Amino acid sequence: MSWLDTLKSLNMQVDEAGNSQLAEPQSGTTTVTPLTHLGIFDVIGPEAEKFLHGQLSCDIAEIAAGKSLLGSHCNIKGSMVSLNRIMPVEGGFWLRTEVSVLPQAQANLNKYMMFSKAESKNISEQVVGLGIQGEQAQALLQEICPSVSNEANQTTACQNGVIVCVPGDRFELWLPVGEAQALLPTLLQQAVLADTNSWRLSEIQNGIPSIAPETLETFIPQMTNLQIFGGVSFTKGCYTGQEIITRLQHRGKLNRPMFRLAFSGEQPLPGSKINTPDRNGVGTVVSSAITSASEGELLAVVLKDSFDSSDTILTLESTEAPLQRLGLPYELDPELFESKR
Repeated sequence: MSWLDTLKSLNMQVDEAGNSQLAEPQSGTTTVTPLTHLGIFDVIGPEAEKFLHGQLSCDIAEIAAGKSLLGSHCNIKGSMVSLNRIMPVEGGFWLRTEVSVLPQAQANLNKYMMFSKAESKNISEQVVGLGIQGEQAQALLQEICPSVSNEANQTTACQNGVIVCVPGDRFELWLPVGEAQALLPTLLQQAVLADTNSWRLSEIQNGIPSIAPETLETFIPQMTNLQIFGGVSFTKGCYTGQEIITRLQHRGKLNRPMFRLAFSGEQPLPGSKINTPDRNGVGTVVSSAITSASEGELLAVVLKDSFDSSDTILTLESTEAPLQRLGLPYELDPELFESKR
């Protein structure tokens, strides 16, 4: 039985983009979400660390030592062509990213890999993810892996897979399909099944960015607050796009960071524009999730002056309903918004 067949037997449907939905949503204090909207490709070989260190924005040495960090692959102009969570595994690394951009993300890295002693393959059909969150999330995982860490961005090897503690006291568990199929019924004895929207909402509430096909090559990493999560290293040396990214940090001024807002009406797609009465395109939606039948939350890269002005009405391009400004669970460095000249 395939992983999708297993989920179908639990009354969960998965669309072509990998988004899952339950026929009858359940409520509970601890939830398990099949991360069907995310996929995995690996980079394995004696030079895997060296290769990724010269391509991704995060410090791969920290990951090799046991952490899991978000990291972007950028073009020479510093704009993100992919955004991955990188995990250490035997012989190299797993990179998980949105299913919708995974083939392109892998292909962009492969272009630079031919002269390295490293190889990459898409292992999404062999390795699947479960997102576990709620009051008993850590206790639930400790039953199968007593040493699981509750420190953000720490990894724990477990059952031929990896557990990652992600911001918000949540966990990603990545396992071979057969082991995930065997484990899921045990987890659901003490937790309830949840869908993709539930996990996306928790990512938004924790201020964690993502990249979609509509937003490829749209943002420099700091525009999505990636430095907050250790996703940008300013000390490790050269990598693709590093000159532009470092110049913005130390010599430039960030005008458009990422903010969290609430919307009403139709759910906006990534890449949707945000307007003010006087100016169109002051913002771009990064991701969104539904909180009720007609409301939801989103992350968007927005002109800071427009966001900070409480008198300025922000609206999506598809509706006149005002967006509500919400807080983020972290603070941005104010020096980012000051001119260095």
